[in-house]
Amino acid sequence: MPQRFRYLSKEVPAPPVRWPWFLVLGFLIYAWRAVLFELSNWKNAALVIARFIGYVLKYAFAVVYHFIGSPITFSIRCMEDLFYTVRACYSWIIGNAPVPDLTIIIVLASIVLAVAEATVPNSINSQPYVLTVSGLIGYAAVRGYISEPLFWTLLLGVYAFSKFLKKRDDVSAAMPVAAVLAGVGEPWVRVLVIVSYTALAIYQYSKSLSEGKEVGEVETREMRLPIPLLLAALAIGLRVAAKWAGYRHLTWMIA
Repeated sequence: MPQRFRYLSKEVPAPPVRWPWFLVLGFLIYAWRAVLFELSNWKNAALVIARFIGYVLKYAFAVVYHFIGSPITFSIRCMEDLFYTVRACYSWIIGNAPVPDLTIIIVLASIVLAVAEATVPNSINSQPYVLTVSGLIGYAAVRGYISEPLFWTLLLGVYAFSKFLKKRDDVSAAMPVAAVLAGVGEPWVRVLVIVSYTALAIYQYSKSLSEGKEVGEVETREMRLPIPLLLAALAIGLRVAAKWAGYRHLTWMIA
């Protein structure tokens, strides 16, 4: 644009636009009305969801009540069943616990555990749950709750779990299975298992020495006794204490 016409392009100052106050007030009222409307929609949606969840909970409670009765009654029934089960187990231990058999089980299983601990220190504390599961499998087999093929299959699964999933050595992986077989197996199975496991431990120890690995002493803070052996020892203690108490009571009655 030429210089002589440039003054014509200057912005003419104009007073600011002043909206009437009633227009501003009307706009604010409309905006708050929209906000309140949206809030009421959210409130209604939340109430509908809460009502639906309430209906679902009522239906679930009705189904539970139809099949198992009142939850309070069901809880009381479960507590009673648990109490009678514990009482029956205690009565069986007091009256029929085979002390010689349990003693042999503890001694033979302890031999296997001692061999494992001498070869691989801290091998017992490192797998308490596997030892507990193995003890339960052996107890179920002795009581006849599981068949013999299932018993061997479960023991094979325990060994595979320790060997391939936990990546333990041969002695540590075979320790739970060997302890169960030495405790509840037939006499020839017990002898075979103890001899074979001892030979495996000797082989692994000599192999580690030939490879230049020295097995040092590992200090453990607390040696945890396996739960199955602890329960067997507790059963022996209860049985012996009950017999002693009965003998003392009979002696007092005679006197």
